[in-house]
Amino acid sequence: MNIILLSGGSGKRLWPLSNDIRSKQFIKLFKTEQNEYESMIQRIYRQVKLVDEEAEITIATAKSQVSSIINQLGDNIGISVEPCRKDTFPAIALAGMYLHDIKKIPDDETVVVCPVDPYVNDEYFEALKELDIIVQDTDTNLVLMGIEPTYPSEKYGYIIPKTRDKFSDVEMFREKPDAKTAQLYISNGALWNSGVFAFKLKYIVNKAHQLMEFRNYQDLYDKYQFQEKISFDYAVAEKEKYIKVMRFTGKWKDLGTWNTLTEEMSNCILGKGILDETCENTNIINELNIPILCMGLKDMVVAASNEGILVSNKEQSSYIKPFVDSIDQQIMFAEKSWGYYRVIDYTSNSITVKVTLHRNCNMNYHSHEYRDEVWTVVSGEGTAVIDSKKVALRPGVVVNLPCFCRHTVIAKTKLEIIEIQMGEGITVHDKKKYEYDYTNIINEWGRN
Repeated sequence: MNIILLSGGSGKRLWPLSNDIRSKQFIKLFKTEQNEYESMIQRIYRQVKLVDEEAEITIATAKSQVSSIINQLGDNIGISVEPCRKDTFPAIALAGMYLHDIKKIPDDETVVVCPVDPYVNDEYFEALKELDIIVQDTDTNLVLMGIEPTYPSEKYGYIIPKTRDKFSDVEMFREKPDAKTAQLYISNGALWNSGVFAFKLKYIVNKAHQLMEFRNYQDLYDKYQFQEKISFDYAVAEKEKYIKVMRFTGKWKDLGTWNTLTEEMSNCILGKGILDETCENTNIINELNIPILCMGLKDMVVAASNEGILVSNKEQSSYIKPFVDSIDQQIMFAEKSWGYYRVIDYTSNSITVKVTLHRNCNMNYHSHEYRDEVWTVVSGEGTAVIDSKKVALRPGVVVNLPCFCRHTVIAKTKLEIIEIQMGEGITVHDKKKYEYDYTNIINEWGRN
C-alpha cells in the first residue's frame, strides 16, 4: 500500500509551541510505551508501519517542513516538496507524479491519501487497508473514509451517503454547516469528511493531466506556483461519478486546538510545572527551563516556550488564531535535518542562539554576506571547517567566523554550541551554500 501523508499548515492554534516553521504535527506531546515523547507525525508513521511494515510512505509538505521531517523520521522517508502552498489537489497531484515518475510505482497500485494529524488507533490503519481492497476489487474510481459523527460539528464538511451500509455510494457533499443543520445531516446518516481518499495511481495521474498543463513531475514542480489553489474535494471528489464512502466508527479526533489536544495527553504536566490540589482539568505544557506554578485553576491550559506564554480557558483557546496572527517576532525555535536551534536573546543587531547537532550530522558548507558569527562549544566533540581549514571542536573552543568566510560543522558526538550572530538586519535568507565532501572527516574519526 502506498500512503501519502498530507503535512501542511503552521498550526497557529497551538501557539506558543507552534510557529511558521514548527507546525503542530512536530510538537512532541504524546508519551510512548518506552516513556518517551513523540509528535503527531512520528505517531502516525509508527502506527502505519505497525499495521503494514511494507507500506510505502510519502509525505507531501512545504519546503519549510522538510528539515523537521528528516529530524524526526530520518532521511529514508519519501518527501514530495511543494514549492508553495496551493491547497490539497495540487499537493496530491504533485505527490502522485512523484510516485509515478521518481519512485516508479506501477499505475495499478493503490494510493491512500490522509492527513498527518488525526489522533487515531490501529483500527484506523486497518480500515485504510480495506480501502485498498475496494479500489482493487471494484470499478470504483475513488473511495473516501467518512467518520461516524459524535456531535453536530460546525468545523467539518459532511459526506451524505446513499445508504447506512459500511460501504455506500456517495449521494452528495455538504460544506461546514451551523450546528442545527449539522444535526439534520447526522440524523440522515451523514459522515464527517476526514480528508482520506483512495484511488489507483493512474487515476490521480490522469486527473492531474486533465486539470493542469504539464509534461512530467519536474515540469509540474517548475510550474507549481502558477497552478490554481483548489481543494481535492472541489476539483475531483465532488465531480466523480464512480465514488464510494466507507463508514468508520472507530476513534478519530482532530487535534487542532489546545482543548482537543489536552484531552489526549497522558500527563497533566509536560515539563517543569506544579498544579496545587485545587486545580481541576488544567494542563501545563512547558518548554522553558523554569518552573510554572498553577493554583486554583479550572479548565485551563498554560503553555510556555521561547515563542511566548499562553494562559487560557480550554474552550476559549480555540479562538487563538487571530491574536497569534497579530504577533510579529523572531522565530525562537526550529528543527533542522542536523538537529535544532533555540534563540536565547536577540537585539536589532545581534542574535544569540544555542545550536544542538545530533551525532554524525553536519550543517551545509555555507557563508554569510551580512553577519559575523562567533561559536563557543559548550559540550561534545566535532570538527569545524573554515575556508577549507579544519578545526577540532571540544568544550571551551571559540571559533570566529567573519562574514564571507565559508564554514560548516560536523558533529562527532552530540554537539552543543552557543552561536552569536552580529550584523545589521540579520535574516535566515543570508546564506550561500557550497559543495563539500564530508567523508574524509568521518573517515579520519574512524581511524582515530
